[in-house]
Amino acid sequence: MSTTTLAIIGTGMVGLGAARRAVDAGLNVVLSNSRGPETLGGLVAELGARARAATPAEAARAGSPVIAAVPLAAYDQLPRAELAGKTVIDPMNYAPHSAFEIPELDSDELTSSQLVQRHLADAQVVKALHNIGPKQLLELFRPAGAPDRTALPISGDDPDTKKEVAGLLNALGFDAVDLGTLADSWRSEPNTPLYAIPYVGQPPSGLTVTDFVAWVQQAPGVPAPVARIRELAAAAVRGPAGFRMRQRAISPSVARETTVETT
Repeated sequence: MSTTTLAIIGTGMVGLGAARRAVDAGLNVVLSNSRGPETLGGLVAELGARARAATPAEAARAGSPVIAAVPLAAYDQLPRAELAGKTVIDPMNYAPHSAFEIPELDSDELTSSQLVQRHLADAQVVKALHNIGPKQLLELFRPAGAPDRTALPISGDDPDTKKEVAGLLNALGFDAVDLGTLADSWRSEPNTPLYAIPYVGQPPSGLTVTDFVAWVQQAPGVPAPVARIRELAAAAVRGPAGFRMRQRAISPSVARETTVETT
C-alpha cells in the first residue's frame, strides 16, 4: 500500500493496540490525545523511531488514514478542518448512559458511523477496527494467503476509500470483508454476532457484563476467516443500538449481545 504514515487520535486501548500493530508492521505512526503530546513521551519511546507524538490537529494533517480512536461521546471534538479530505477510520461504538444518549441512534434512524460522517462532512468515514479487541488484534495478524488469516468487517460510502482501508488492514495482517455502506454498519456493531465473539470464542457461562468485558480483554485470539465473517454478517438481525450495562449473568448464548467498550 502507498500509505506509510498512520495517524491515530486517541491513545486508549484501541488506539494503543492499533499503534503497536502498525509499528510492528513497518508503518510510521503519529499519535495524539486530548492531553497533549507531552503526555505521550513514554509511549513514543516504547514504540521506537517509527512513532512520534502530536496534537490531534497535527496528527490529522500528517497522516492518512486517520484512526479516530476516541469515545463516541467525544466524536464532535474531532478536528473537522484538519480531517477534511482525509480517510477517517471509525472504531467507535455506542454505549449509551445517563449522560450520553442520542435519540437518532436509539431509534435506529442513524448508525453511529453515519453520525460521525455527518460531523466530518468533508472527510470519508469507514467503520473498521471496532469489533475486535486490542489483544486479539495483536495476536491474530497473519501474512496474506495464510490459511488461518482473520478477516475484519468494514463499511463505508465511498468504494475507493474502502479499498484504501482494506489495504491498511492487509498491511496490518488481516483480510477485509465489505459489509456495504455506513447505513449497513450496524451488522458488525454491538448486539450482533460479529461483535467480539468471533475473535475469542464462546465465554464461560455465568459471567456478569463486567466479567465478560474483562474476559474478552484477556482472552486468546481465535482466527475468524473471510467465510465466517460473511456468514455472521448475513445472519445479523438489527436490534437495539448500543448497550446499557446490566449487572446480570451472561450465558454463552447471549454473550454476542454484549458490548466491549475499549476505546
